[in-house]
Amino acid sequence: MLNGRMILFIMGLLLVVEGVFMLLSAAVALMYGEYDLPYFLISALICFIIGGVLSASNYKAERNMGKKEGYIIVSMVWVVFSFFGLLPFYLSGAIPSFTDAFFETMSGFTTTGSTILNDIEALPHGILFWRSLIQWLGGMGIIVFSLAILPFLGVGGMQLYVAEVPGPVAEKLSPRIADTAKRLWGIYVIYTVIETLLLWAGGMSLFDAVCHSFTTMATGGYSTKQDSIAFYDSAYIQYVIILFMFVAGINFTLSYSLLHGRVRRVFRDEEFRYYLGFVLVVSLFVAAVLFISGDVTQVERAFRDALFQVVSVITTTGYATADYLVWFPTLSIIMFMLMFIGGSAGSTGGGIKVVRIVLLLKNAYFELKRLIHPNAVIPVRFNSKSVSPTVITNVLAFIVIYMLIVGVSMVIMSFMGYDLDTSIGAVATCIGNIGPGLGEVGPAATFSHIPDSGKWFLSFLMLLGRLEIFTVILLFSPYFWKD
Repeated sequence: MLNGRMILFIMGLLLVVEGVFMLLSAAVALMYGEYDLPYFLISALICFIIGGVLSASNYKAERNMGKKEGYIIVSMVWVVFSFFGLLPFYLSGAIPSFTDAFFETMSGFTTTGSTILNDIEALPHGILFWRSLIQWLGGMGIIVFSLAILPFLGVGGMQLYVAEVPGPVAEKLSPRIADTAKRLWGIYVIYTVIETLLLWAGGMSLFDAVCHSFTTMATGGYSTKQDSIAFYDSAYIQYVIILFMFVAGINFTLSYSLLHGRVRRVFRDEEFRYYLGFVLVVSLFVAAVLFISGDVTQVERAFRDALFQVVSVITTTGYATADYLVWFPTLSIIMFMLMFIGGSAGSTGGGIKVVRIVLLLKNAYFELKRLIHPNAVIPVRFNSKSVSPTVITNVLAFIVIYMLIVGVSMVIMSFMGYDLDTSIGAVATCIGNIGPGLGEVGPAATFSHIPDSGKWFLSFLMLLGRLEIFTVILLFSPYFWKD
């Protein structure tokens, strides 16, 4: 039987946690003496009251948690956090539309980075900090963070961890799930601090350096500037961000090995080699076309623009230093194709993930060999190990459902009056948690013109993409609710 009181108890505690982070933004607002301070305090108080009541009234709930409770909590927390997280935007008037505020907040927590804002620099510092902070929290995962700081969630914690962590298989760094969560967040914090210091040394203000580090490591893409990273016409800053976007797209278990000096293990990892190789090959090709076509006349600038945009899209960060829609048409198609790949499993990136693409291609290749040698046993291998048929089935099902959702969603967007480019661009960027898309939602545009119905629908796609589809669609299955 479903343990509803346990679900409410945990949701109440998590709301209190969200209120604490709102107080951090309130501190920033106080520091700059701007008008948004009381709205953060009111929003935090609302979270404390509702969260406190939920957790206190359900404190004596049985502390047992199965898969059903895990999937429900993980799906609910992103929606609940977005509804309460929009309060500072909405109450302060920074985003006066409730729908727009929800869209911006869901885009933040899911690290999508699609925005409805057309004058970001006009916002107060507290709001900008909250906007970046929600991406940072969503990057590694709200539940993973909670497992790290709330040890008693270790009861059934693996159910929560598996439901939230991206990839076909959830890897652990320790037998205890709480220790794994702490190590993952420890790595995340270390990278964030290092990037902040490097950006600050490169001429960014400390505030901008912190905010951009938050959204880089989360592969979220929210910037404190309307022109995104193009505002900073600095090769140093752009290369630093390229580096950390790339790092954020790597499986964090590999980062753990790297920080412990096990460099060879990183380069032995098959997914990392494909990820690195793909980024380099595509970047060099894009740079060559940019230079030869005359879109960019300097070799270094062509390489930098190509590398930045390729890494930004494949890691689903969504920063921009150039508008790839005005490049040679072939390059726009390549950038669109990159939207479906995503970073590595176990990273903060969205998309289908490199490991799934590789397993799909390998299975297709070996299927041809099986047709020629029908009696031969030819297993798919990854990292020199045979991949379970169950994992292969999971990967194939994921990709089929992913593409089916993209196709149906394109039709839905087209009914709202948008052309093919805009429809597929909006859908691909939201379900892939990327940010900029194609057509009227390209890198130089925003989502402000999308009707309210479209924003709610695209918000749902963001949630689907962040939780890798299965976690959410399971809730719509009648079998899920049967005892």
